[in-house]
Amino acid sequence: MTEDSHHQLKLKKGIFDSIFPVEYDFEYMLAEQARKTLECVDTLVLWLQKIPLSEPNLLKEQEENVDAMRYDMEEKLLDSFSTPFDRQDIYSLSRQMDYIVNYSYEVAREMYAFGVQPDDAIRSMADALLKGTRCAVQGVEAMSKDKKRVEGLIRAARKSMRMIDDLYIHCMADLFHQDDAMEALRKREIYHHLRDAGRALRMTVDILHHAVVGLS
Repeated sequence: MTEDSHHQLKLKKGIFDSIFPVEYDFEYMLAEQARKTLECVDTLVLWLQKIPLSEPNLLKEQEENVDAMRYDMEEKLLDSFSTPFDRQDIYSLSRQMDYIVNYSYEVAREMYAFGVQPDDAIRSMADALLKGTRCAVQGVEAMSKDKKRVEGLIRAARKSMRMIDDLYIHCMADLFHQDDAMEALRKREIYHHLRDAGRALRMTVDILHHAVVGLS
């Protein structure tokens, strides 16, 4: 795109926005949901440190709060004529962050229900999820302010995601050599949920990247 055509595109967008202004601050809402997502993963990490494990009531409350935030945003997306960037990206970014929260709560809920005690693999995967989620949150907060910083945060988040994948493979390999089949089945469920949370983080970061490119 030439400099002149880029200028014309910005001019048209400015005229469009003046006629159909953005009714809601979706970037702020996404940033708020991102921060609540980080709080939830942080709660999971702290919860894993306290033995014996208690019922994860705080995580349940946090999950319900994030669900409410997402539903509210979806309603506003339906009501809004204009959005600051692609509405599908807004919806998908919100949905994938919600999945991170959902899987974090499921990890705690099933560990408590199944009597699974946290091991080094569970704690390490949760720590990597927290680190990657923190990068994603900072990226959401900076998405329209500092794109170069967002690119760096995306790379850092992806490094944490690769760590989750590596830990998952190693801990599953160890499970296959255990003599206690029932214990292996119970832990397998927890490892799967942590990997799924990591996949939701990967999707969050990919959508964030797409949205930032679209803002260029």
